[in-house]
Amino acid sequence: MELKLGRCTLRPWRPGDEPALVRHANNRRVWINMRDRFPHPYTAADARIWLGRAAADPRLQSFAIDVEGEAVGGIGIELGTDVARRSAEIGYWLGEPFWGRGIATEAVRAVTAWAFATHDLTRLHAEVFEWNPASMRVLEKAGYACEGRRRRAVFKDGRIIDALAYAIVRE
Repeated sequence: MELKLGRCTLRPWRPGDEPALVRHANNRRVWINMRDRFPHPYTAADARIWLGRAAADPRLQSFAIDVEGEAVGGIGIELGTDVARRSAEIGYWLGEPFWGRGIATEAVRAVTAWAFATHDLTRLHAEVFEWNPASMRVLEKAGYACEGRRRRAVFKDGRIIDALAYAIVRE
C-alpha cells in the first residue's frame, strides 16, 4: 500500500529508512508516549530489528509516514486474533519536528479507512496515556470516541498512570 495524502505519504518501510528512523524515534518525548517495546535510546540495531519485524509479521500492517521522501514516523494496525479477529489496534508515532501540522490526524484517518476497506473489521481501537492530550485530539478528529479510562493501568517511566481507550466502529 502507498497512499499519497495532502501532508504526507504512507508507504511500506524499506531498507534505507534506518537513519531517518533512528533520527526521529530516538527522542524521549516520542518514547514517553509509546509502549516499552519501543526502545529508548533508539539505535540503528533497533531500526534494523523493527524493519525486519514489520516485513515478517502478517498480523502487523505497518507503514512509514513519509514527508518529502523521509520516514518521519510510523503508523499501523495489529490485527486481533481468536474472538477479537474482527478488531484491530491502531498505533502511530511522529517525529517531534512534525508535531502540530495535522500529519498524524491525516494518517490516522487514511489508515482507518484503509483498514476497514481492506480487512473484515468492525472495530479499530487505540490506547492513549493520560499525559498525551495531543494524541487524544488526533483520534477524536479522526472520528474515534473515548470509551473509557482504565485507571492505574500503565506503568511507564517509573509512574503508574491511567490509559484512555478510544475506538471507532463500523456498523
